[in-house]
Amino acid sequence: MNNFFKIFFFFAIGFSVQAQDAAKAKKLLDDVSAQIKTYNNIVIDFKYTLSNPKENINQESKGNVAIENVTSGKYNLNFMGVSKIFDGSKVYTIVPEDEEITISKFDDNDDNAITPSKMLTFFTAGHKYAMDILQNVKGRKIQYVKLIPISSKDQRKEILIGIDVQTKNIYNIIETGKNATKTILTVNSFKTNQPLSKNHFTFTQSKYTNYYINRLD
Repeated sequence: MNNFFKIFFFFAIGFSVQAQDAAKAKKLLDDVSAQIKTYNNIVIDFKYTLSNPKENINQESKGNVAIENVTSGKYNLNFMGVSKIFDGSKVYTIVPEDEEITISKFDDNDDNAITPSKMLTFFTAGHKYAMDILQNVKGRKIQYVKLIPISSKDQRKEILIGIDVQTKNIYNIIETGKNATKTILTVNSFKTNQPLSKNHFTFTQSKYTNYYINRLD
């Protein structure tokens, strides 16, 4: 076998293995997405860390979110002392420290609008995929999938999604930015189909009688 055919052969084998790996990674993410869509609601307690060694930044916060389902997108989020309620058409941002509420209209066509539902499904398109390491985390097998954004405008260099092999639920999301900023969202508790109040995703203004209302809708 001459050198040309040797190079062609090994290139073809390498490309085939890479394609199979990407297909396996995409299949696992599709399974996660399909699983998420079966839930009537999802309640998550999470930890969020942000770090950038160059800027000497190291922050950690905790929060919780309830999502009606990924189809409706309704949510009730509590994070860093701020509450956000999305009732399907408007977003209510409640800041108790300032006694202020901002009401804004949600544009589902805005690709820059990040919602809890999108955080659980953003990985279904727009990326290159590859299987990464398999870790044992407190007796749970966590399979990581690496995502590389296709768009050059995306400020993220890569994303790692840790998936519980048994439940097909997301354990954590690790994003590394092009500016070396790293954010990690770790799920401490993932509960589904909980008996939530029918008003859980509804803003009740009577609870905030002394608050200033800033309307952007």
